[in-house]
Amino acid sequence: MNTPAETAFDREHDPAPVPEPRDWNPLPARARPLFLLGGAISFGGLGLIAGSVAGLVAASEIDQWPRLYVLIAAIAAIALPAALFGVWFGHKNHRFTRWRLDGHGLAVRRGRLWQRETRVPTTRVQHLDLRRGPLQRRRALATLVVHTAGTAHSSVSVPNLDLDDAEALRDHLGRQIDHDDD
Repeated sequence: MNTPAETAFDREHDPAPVPEPRDWNPLPARARPLFLLGGAISFGGLGLIAGSVAGLVAASEIDQWPRLYVLIAAIAAIALPAALFGVWFGHKNHRFTRWRLDGHGLAVRRGRLWQRETRVPTTRVQHLDLRRGPLQRRRALATLVVHTAGTAHSSVSVPNLDLDDAEALRDHLGRQIDHDDD
């Protein structure tokens, strides 16, 4: 399905050893539409609510035009730019999300101007989940959820990873859990 050049792990070799420390791995390009769609739905939905409220207020004050026209115009004037902003935000979110696995554990970096880096040491991993929605399955993507010990921020998710990378990360981090139990 994917060539080794498309994934961060080479499945031909044993994924058990800790991989060589690499630069930060980007999310696959085929994940971009999911980020764009998610941003458009999130911000467009907020714009729809704000536009509805603004339209109802404006419709009650303006008597020159039918209320339905005022409501539709207000919704369109707010919801469409909000959805376009969501598309832009989703593009930036995809572009500036990176992950890395090294000898210390999994690290996830998000953002450009305000970078947020989360590191999960392998000794803190409790269990792992792979989640795949219908759109992710169509694009051979998965979300890896790493549950850690502790209460605050006790899970870290890496959305829309290449399926092979997500499975390799799960297998590698899962082996560390098995070794810790011995």
